[in-house]
Amino acid sequence: MRLAGKVAIITGGGSGIGRASAVMFAREGANVALVDRDAAGAEETLLLMAKAGGQGSVHVGDVGDADFATATVERVTAARGRLDVLMLAAGFSCGGTVVTTDPADWDAVFRANVGGTWLWAKAAVPIMQAQQAGSIITVASQLAVAGGKGNSAYIAAKGAIISLTRTMAVDFATDGIRVNALAPGAIDTPLLRRSFARHADPEPVREASRQRHAMKRFGEADEVAAAALFLASEEASFTTGVVLPVDGGWLAA
Repeated sequence: MRLAGKVAIITGGGSGIGRASAVMFAREGANVALVDRDAAGAEETLLLMAKAGGQGSVHVGDVGDADFATATVERVTAARGRLDVLMLAAGFSCGGTVVTTDPADWDAVFRANVGGTWLWAKAAVPIMQAQQAGSIITVASQLAVAGGKGNSAYIAAKGAIISLTRTMAVDFATDGIRVNALAPGAIDTPLLRRSFARHADPEPVREASRQRHAMKRFGEADEVAAAALFLASEEASFTTGVVLPVDGGWLAA
């Protein structure tokens, strides 16, 4: 198993990419701490992990809360003795241009996406430094590279995550910590479905997005999880500071 004996924390583990990654990590031998504000969703993921032969725990709260981040990382590390993988998959999108986005919504997007990356890395890095080993996996978006329409706060936040990922990779490379970002395309998750549902007529928007991918389909959460598993494992031992697209050819088209 590729993560045998490893301890992982996955934010956003109650659904979508976070859930798929948690189940895959558990199947590969990791003990996975699930972080989500949706307690029911996280508990459902925990059951799926158990069916896959894995173990873990559930931690319910706001990823943008500094005290929650610190306490959870400390609790998981105290219980398991180490922290090997931190995957930051929690995200939030509100839609809108810079003109139409409400300031409160803008702040909420940055709190969940950027704050939910920075605060958890801030708590985890000292532990990984003491171990001289660790993998941090952030979740950006292909839109942060290509740009996009009508989702300014989300795209700006994902761009900040890419910059933060590269900076952390350089800052902590000699501490044995690898930091890499995933840049998924449109993945069939609750977040994507909510995004389409914001439109008065969602189907043309959904179809235009599907056709924008060179592969002419949406991705599955398991396809992103497989890339996360690579970055979490020792197979990626010489990989840091990378932004890895899992985007069905969006950026190539």
